[in-house]
Amino acid sequence: MKITEENFIAQMKLGNQEALEYVLEHYAWILKAVIKRHLARLPHLQEECMNDCLLAIWHNIDRFDPERNSFKNWVGAIAKYKAIDYVRKYLKESEMSNLEDQVIPVEDQSLQTVLAKEFQEELARMLKSLPEETRAIFRQLFWEEKDLQEIAQSTGLSKPVLYNRISRGKKKLKALRGGY
Repeated sequence: MKITEENFIAQMKLGNQEALEYVLEHYAWILKAVIKRHLARLPHLQEECMNDCLLAIWHNIDRFDPERNSFKNWVGAIAKYKAIDYVRKYLKESEMSNLEDQVIPVEDQSLQTVLAKEFQEELARMLKSLPEETRAIFRQLFWEEKDLQEIAQSTGLSKPVLYNRISRGKKKLKALRGGY
């Protein structure tokens, strides 16, 4: 029997392993995304967690209720709680072991730091191409997160004038950036 979106749940309930393969093909991305988010600092546990999630889906398919939730959300919830269990288990094991022997994976931030610095320099260069008054408006709007009413009061400009300056400034920045 061909497994489809319409029959894969019923086939899983009947024990058809092809239905689990269907889930793996069509829903594994959800599992991977959720697991990666929760176990980002524990990559060595991600594959094991994925396997546990698939096993939990297989063994608990009778608990899935399409009236209460979509299959995607149900699978995502299983992945979330399994990943949280893995984090708890890892933390419990690390408490029991000697902390000096623990190697906690830390993401290398050097590339992000370099890219952030380059981005800031590029942004500063682009903003210098704008008139000072427009730069002040951008600073208040985007960095200080003031609303247009506050900016209008502080600059003495009307909202339509502010909209025009912002629009022209954005167009100029977009042109400098090459249309991106």
